Amino acid sequence: MSASDFIDFVNSSPSPFHAVETSRQRLLAAGFEEIRERDTWSGKLRREGKYFFTRNKSSITAFAVGGKYVSGNGFSVVGAHTDSPCLKVKPHSKKEKGGYTQVGVQLYGGGLWHTWFDRDLGIAGRVLVRTAEGKLDHRLVRVDRPILRIPTLAIHLDRGVSEGFKFNNEVQLTPILASAATKMLNADAEQKNAVHQAPNEDKHAPLLLKILADELKLDGDQLGDFELCLYDTQPSTIGGAQNEYIFSARLDNLMMSYCSITALVNSTKGDSLQKDPNIRVVVLFDNEEVGSVSSYGAGSNLLEITLRRLAAEVETGDKAESSFERAMTRSLLISADMAHALHPNYLEKHEENHRPAMNKGVVIKQNANQRYATTAVSTAIVREVARKRNVPLQEFVVRNDSPCGSTIGPMLSAKLGLRTIDVGNPQLSMHSIRETAGVEDVKHAVALFESFFEEFAVVDEQVFVD
Repeated sequence: MSASDFIDFVNSSPSPFHAVETSRQRLLAAGFEEIRERDTWSGKLRREGKYFFTRNKSSITAFAVGGKYVSGNGFSVVGAHTDSPCLKVKPHSKKEKGGYTQVGVQLYGGGLWHTWFDRDLGIAGRVLVRTAEGKLDHRLVRVDRPILRIPTLAIHLDRGVSEGFKFNNEVQLTPILASAATKMLNADAEQKNAVHQAPNEDKHAPLLLKILADELKLDGDQLGDFELCLYDTQPSTIGGAQNEYIFSARLDNLMMSYCSITALVNSTKGDSLQKDPNIRVVVLFDNEEVGSVSSYGAGSNLLEITLRRLAAEVETGDKAESSFERAMTRSLLISADMAHALHPNYLEKHEENHRPAMNKGVVIKQNANQRYATTAVSTAIVREVARKRNVPLQEFVVRNDSPCGSTIGPMLSAKLGLRTIDVGNPQLSMHSIRETAGVEDVKHAVALFESFFEEFAVVDEQVFVD
């Protein structure tokens, strides 16, 4: 059930904006109340209350207040991110070349860009729309049909391609939208629509703007600026001879986003929240794939401000000085980001004693040079939390002769003085347009995070390290 539900989640989330909206709808359905950062929270946040808010509509923070929470108690936090490597439409995307209408795109993150060739590409994101009242409104848009494609060059014209597929990211990674002949056939229709021309048609192909306007059921002159990404229209699916794999786009990192939100919701269904002395928090950041330096990324003040406000504004009747600072010593952050599964064709790429496999549990990621924020203390806590639900765990350590990626864990740990551990489900083809993960690991991660929310405060009472 968890894997099929996750597939519904990821298929509904072709962009970070859609991922946040999908999460938002699930939280509302579970009884969480939507609040706003710009409003005061004093007098609104109460024990056993469930709340969430968004920032930029591309990041979302949800929390549930324990029934036994008092000022200075800890936070049980799971952090993940909503963004994935993709191609984004340039601010000035209009291109005409060789009889084709093309769309200029820019690279977002460190994608395996060769995997984007010869795929059926749609487009999704957000558009700022001018309303009848003269206001700018945020609207989600999704063109769920293959309107774009990046074709490869025939082998007859590039005999060396079998020895290495090389291309220029600026010149050869430009998708086709339409041909000149098609444009001529649509000329009359475009002329009839001229009275409602979009104000930015000098920057973008009129046909692209018309598609967006039609999708939103708006006149062209209502379209303002937009943030759009390309995505593979082939849906995510369960596959493999024994239905043991998930073949999907954006596993990194929508799988961890899904698992954390699902675990938070599940943890509030019984009576465990009533007994919890902590506040349970999930925060899904944007922009992790490009360094997290934005007002809604992990490098921002988002998590710190949220925790400070919770420490100060939850109604407990026992406010005390330094409640936030004391809370940090009683808190733990699980930084949840996907991990590298052992690849059967590249066994030498993994350290011989640390070879995570799909469907065998959540991976604890460690690095002596602090590319991950995992420590022995946080590992011991998470192992005990996992033991209570029989959740299998694995370990990953990068080889000494190999580079290592990074996560949101170290920057948040340093910024907040917060104990942190980096974990994630193992996957293959990370940063490809189509990735692979294990069906069972969805349940493993949900169970681990759910146990963390329900058991961390109790387990932490047994840990004596200052």
